[in-house]
Amino acid sequence: MTRRPARILIAGAGYIGLYAALELEARLGAHEASITLVNPDNFMLYQPLLPEVASATIEPRHAVVPLRKVLGRTRFVKGRLTGLDHGTRRADVQPVDGPGSVYDYDHVVIGLGSTSRILPVPGLKENAVGFKSIEEALYLRNHVLGRMEAAEATRDPDVRSRALTFVVVGGGYTGVEALAELEDLTRAVCGYYPSITVGDLRWVLVEATDRILPTVDERLAGYALAELRARGIDVRLRTLLESVEGGFLRLSDGETIRSDTLVWVAGVQPHPLIGELGLPTTEDGRLDADAYLRVRGVDGAWTGGDGAAVPDLAAGGTVPPTAQHARRQGTKVGENLVAALRGAPLQEFRHRSVGELVTLGRRKGVGQVMGRHVRGTAAWALRRAYYLASIPSPSSRARILSDWLVGLPFRRDIVQLSPVRSPAEVLTDARSEQDAA
Repeated sequence: MTRRPARILIAGAGYIGLYAALELEARLGAHEASITLVNPDNFMLYQPLLPEVASATIEPRHAVVPLRKVLGRTRFVKGRLTGLDHGTRRADVQPVDGPGSVYDYDHVVIGLGSTSRILPVPGLKENAVGFKSIEEALYLRNHVLGRMEAAEATRDPDVRSRALTFVVVGGGYTGVEALAELEDLTRAVCGYYPSITVGDLRWVLVEATDRILPTVDERLAGYALAELRARGIDVRLRTLLESVEGGFLRLSDGETIRSDTLVWVAGVQPHPLIGELGLPTTEDGRLDADAYLRVRGVDGAWTGGDGAAVPDLAAGGTVPPTAQHARRQGTKVGENLVAALRGAPLQEFRHRSVGELVTLGRRKGVGQVMGRHVRGTAAWALRRAYYLASIPSPSSRARILSDWLVGLPFRRDIVQLSPVRSPAEVLTDARSEQDAA
């Protein structure tokens, strides 16, 4: 009797989902398994490049990996996983349109990742923007340029001051890179605005702990802090955001800042669906994983990435939520799933970090690689080289490299593209203007 192919369902197309699918395609024949990947977008977002999308250094579409292009025989379903009954091996999926569907599977890979952690700060949800999606990066780019346009167009000193004050909350990897790239953008384009000087710009970084960049060596974090402050950036350590009301941001150190721009990057939390899947989780809401990247004690369920607590066999504790770890976890999930299907021994996930590289704007950076400290242009160039080599799409790599090379000798693009709400609303506005005329 011919054995039917194993049915593998992958939920999420981040590092875990995409790299697991790539590994499965490379190692398994069509007679061994059918692979289905479910994701709300038809691309994988390469999140380390978001700061450079926001600062207009690379085109937004070049920071994503098209799933249908890089996956040869994986069936892609644009939709969301909404529920799981692992006892019967059935998953509920809501496609982008139409009624929901039920997918039967033998193995499931859960790579749902994380979402922004929102604290109960009055006015935060209504006034802040996060920094985890391509839409948020584009919004920030347009918003920051829009505030500079507003400042240039007004004679009101209060409006001008508020427009040119930008606040970022969260001094981790993402917050520092987002602030540094956006501040670098505003500094670079000042020459296009006759009445705005670099001294008119005010950038504020608010961090609750006593240091920034907790994942890098303390001396390098100190260098990054000194670099930011040397550029006039107001870095507030041991400070909390207490409220956001009417454009006024009240801080725990007693100061109130008036600003039109608040970027919230103060941590992440596991995807909320993880807690509803009926699978073992840790106290902080992540899936409880073993060293083989299986959901602990659950046959046929695999996981990794930000939404999973994976034992760190190299350094102790759990694996940090970094891109280099998640990418390797995705590949290891694929390898171990293949081994499980073929009755071969599984291998533990073990990876010692090769270092961290942080951009602080054009030709500026800081990092540690294989125990060695690098900073300035060297760190900035190494970061670009590392992420360029990591992208699993030759065409995407070529486009990003082209963006970088073309951008080096030229000044930043300052076009502000306002988002289209909907074609119907645009036509309605046009008709209203026509009637008014």
